[in-house]
Amino acid sequence: MSGFEGSFLGAKDKISPQAIMECKICWTPYDPAEGDDYRQVDPGTPFFALPDDWSCPGCDAPKAQFMVVEDPGAEAVREAQRIAAVTDRLVADFTEVWHAKMRDVPIVNKALSVEAVGFRVHEGTLLGVLISPWFMNLVMLPDGADWSDLVAGEKEVITFPSGAYEFLHNTREMVGGYKACSLFSPMGEFKTQKDAVDVARAVMVALFDAENQAETDRTADIRAAREAELAPPTAEDEAETLDPTPSRRAVITGGLAEAPAGDAA
Repeated sequence: MSGFEGSFLGAKDKISPQAIMECKICWTPYDPAEGDDYRQVDPGTPFFALPDDWSCPGCDAPKAQFMVVEDPGAEAVREAQRIAAVTDRLVADFTEVWHAKMRDVPIVNKALSVEAVGFRVHEGTLLGVLISPWFMNLVMLPDGADWSDLVAGEKEVITFPSGAYEFLHNTREMVGGYKACSLFSPMGEFKTQKDAVDVARAVMVALFDAENQAETDRTADIRAAREAELAPPTAEDEAETLDPTPSRRAVITGGLAEAPAGDAA
C-alpha cells in the first residue's frame, strides 16, 4: 500500500500479519484476530489484506492513517528478513549460472526456475532446499560463521533425525562457502515450479521426522560409495573418464567448483 504513514514510513514488510493497528485520528483499533464486523471482514484477516477502500470504522480515516500498537509477529518478520538476505544471494548466484552456463544444456527443465525454499535456522546454520532447472539440493549456509575455507569437492556426512546424508562442500562468489546434498538431478519429472516447491517443502518436513530413518538413512550407501572410490578403476570407469558428457557432480554444481590443478576442466 503506497503512501502508508502510520508506522515504519510505509515499509509494510516490517509489519507481520498479526499486527494490531490503531487509527491515529480517533484511536480505533484493528485486530486481525477479530476482523471487522462492520465491513464484513473475517477474523484472521491481516491489516494489509483489507480491501483498498477499507476505512476506519470510527472516523472513516483511510488505512494510511493507521499505526502499529502491538505486533506479536515482529520478531518472526525480522528473522525471515535476515534469512531472506542470505538466500537472495544464493538465488542470484545460481540464477546467474542458469543464464550463463546451463540454459542450453539438454538435461535442464526450462519449466523451472531458481528458488530457495523453506530455509530456517538449524544448529548454527541456515538450512533449506535450493531448486534450479537442473537440480534440487539440500543446502546448508553459514549463519554468522566464516566458511570461506571450505575446499570445493570435499565431502561431509551430516546426520538428521531421518538419517545420515552426504554433503559436498563448495564455494561461490556471492554466497561464499556452502554445503549441498543432492536430492534430484536432473529435474525432468517435475512438470511445474509448484510441483518442485511442494516436494522441497515435504523434504524439509521429512528430514526431521525420525520415522523416516529406516527409509532414508544413507549410511550404508555412503560406506559403499567410499569403498568404490578406493577400489582400483575398472575398464568401465576408464571409459566414463573419456566420455565428454558432464558427470553427475558437474551437472549438479553446474561445473562451478574450481578444478584442481592438472584437472581437465
